[in-house]
Amino acid sequence: MFIGEYKHAIDSKNRMIVPSKFREGLDSSFVLTKGLDGCLYAYPMNEWKELEKKLRALPLTSKDARAFVRFFFSGANEINIDKQGRALIPQTLKEYAAIEKEIVSIGVASRIEIWSNEKWESYNESDIDFEAIAEKMSELGI
Repeated sequence: MFIGEYKHAIDSKNRMIVPSKFREGLDSSFVLTKGLDGCLYAYPMNEWKELEKKLRALPLTSKDARAFVRFFFSGANEINIDKQGRALIPQTLKEYAAIEKEIVSIGVASRIEIWSNEKWESYNESDIDFEAIAEKMSELGI
């Protein structure tokens, strides 16, 4: 399980240091893809394979399903972690997430989200009513 928040920077070659707490759950490679809310999602290979099965099961007759699968798979890249604990963020994903220099990596249970620092701060300053969300989640039994 991935938890926590880590602020760091990418280098001039678009490499990020993968926080050591996250490296333990990723092994030597992971899948990085476009996420929702303008961030990137990083999945350990075993989680990616489970998600891939679920996405493959979506009906091809559904326009929304086709669109989501295209969005998700078109941005997917297998990323290797080097001996120094660095991972390359492909330019297309860097542009998608509006990453320039400062980034924030957060653990979200089975995945890691990678945000530009600016987007993460903006998200946290938005008018999200977490109490109302918690109430809705409790209605779902969570």
